[in-house]
Amino acid sequence: MKKNQPSDNTAATPRPKRPVAQGSVGGVRGQLPTTVKKTSTVGKIVGGALLAVGVALVARRRKSVPATDQGATLDELLYFVNDRIEGYQRAVAESHDAELRGYYKQLASQSQQFATDLNTYLTREGGKRETSTTLKGKLYRAWMDAKAVVTARDEKSILSSNIYGEEWALKAYQEALAERTLTGLLRQAVERQYALSQHTYDRLKKLKAKQE
Repeated sequence: MKKNQPSDNTAATPRPKRPVAQGSVGGVRGQLPTTVKKTSTVGKIVGGALLAVGVALVARRRKSVPATDQGATLDELLYFVNDRIEGYQRAVAESHDAELRGYYKQLASQSQQFATDLNTYLTREGGKRETSTTLKGKLYRAWMDAKAVVTARDEKSILSSNIYGEEWALKAYQEALAERTLTGLLRQAVERQYALSQHTYDRLKKLKAKQE
């Protein structure tokens, strides 16, 4: 892959398509959820503007990807980990449930630690710290902003967004591990993060089930 607690076992999600940040921008729409594809006029305008900006961002980052395979894999994975950070920080800001907000704060902190650890390895590979998010993540968050204008964001919808974001993170980890470029202690670190992401995904689904 080049380039958004103790773990419970969960069924592996299908291996993803190439992440949007690495591939052609034309493939973005096919990887967004159905609700995003059927946007309102406002959503389309916001998404279109971000798509144009994304073309320039993708072109610029390709010039800074580390030369090593391991570094390139790390660089791309970090885009999705940074999406995870923004997703949970957003959930903290939007949630009105004290217990859920506390959990989202833990997950935002956990995600920041994930990024710190991966960036440490990345700099050892000769790369620069990666703090950017994926184009897919930018589009999705813009869509949620547009949707919130006409639809209130309740706890169930916040949980749904977090579940979708965690699914995307799991796919990114699966892709990174499947390419076999990560070795030694780095691979073990990524495997630990993947296991924690799986646990989070399971717990979020259980929390959502309680809301139904």
